[in-house]
Amino acid sequence: MDPLFHLLLFVIATAANLLSALAGGGSGLLQLPALILLGLPFHIALATHKVASVALGVGASLRHARERTLEWRFALFILAAGLPGVIAGASLVLAIPERTAEIALGLLIMALGLYSFLQPELGLAHAPRQRHMQGYITGGLALTGLGLINGSLTAGSGLFVTLWLVRWFGLDYKRAVAYTLVLVGVFWNGAGALTLGLLAEIEWTWLPALIAGSLVGGYLGAHLAIVRGNRLIKRVFEIVTVLVGLRLIMG
Repeated sequence: MDPLFHLLLFVIATAANLLSALAGGGSGLLQLPALILLGLPFHIALATHKVASVALGVGASLRHARERTLEWRFALFILAAGLPGVIAGASLVLAIPERTAEIALGLLIMALGLYSFLQPELGLAHAPRQRHMQGYITGGLALTGLGLINGSLTAGSGLFVTLWLVRWFGLDYKRAVAYTLVLVGVFWNGAGALTLGLLAEIEWTWLPALIAGSLVGGYLGAHLAIVRGNRLIKRVFEIVTVLVGLRLIMG
């Protein structure tokens, strides 16, 4: 394949994943449509995107690990709550009416951004809450549902997880994005990629450039999030949710 084509894939992946690492989700806004426009059928593009998006989580994890912001017991709870939904969603993706699901998801994602915008102080301070049995049960069931969305639909599920961690568990945006990138990016997307890989074809020749771009973009985005703080992350989250929502609605 032409080296310029691989360079194009690398640039697309870097830009998409830098934005996603700042906002806590949304790499599919640029990367998945680009793969389709470059010639991949939808289900091959989705499976390829899922595999590449694991590298986003790895790149961001390398940067966030230096900050020691994650509570590993809470991280394991998020992982355990979401994985069953991810596997179920990835198994169902081939049977879902794609356009209906994308329009509904787009409207919901836009609502997330508007909600955050109308709550000026949301996610700017770290104030943990709901750390009791009922809070964990309710929060865990919601994360299972978000895992289902992650496994079955194309873009934006990480944005739901980020806002849920902020709104329900009281995390600030910086910590919520860190959890999303590490757990959703690496483990949820990894489980979805494995499931899709068993059900659909993956374009392996495109993956080296996409993985390299995802690693670089994930690391740089996580670095900007750590250095610039919650206000930048909040604004980028609000912008990305609107853009992802519009892209899903418009198709």
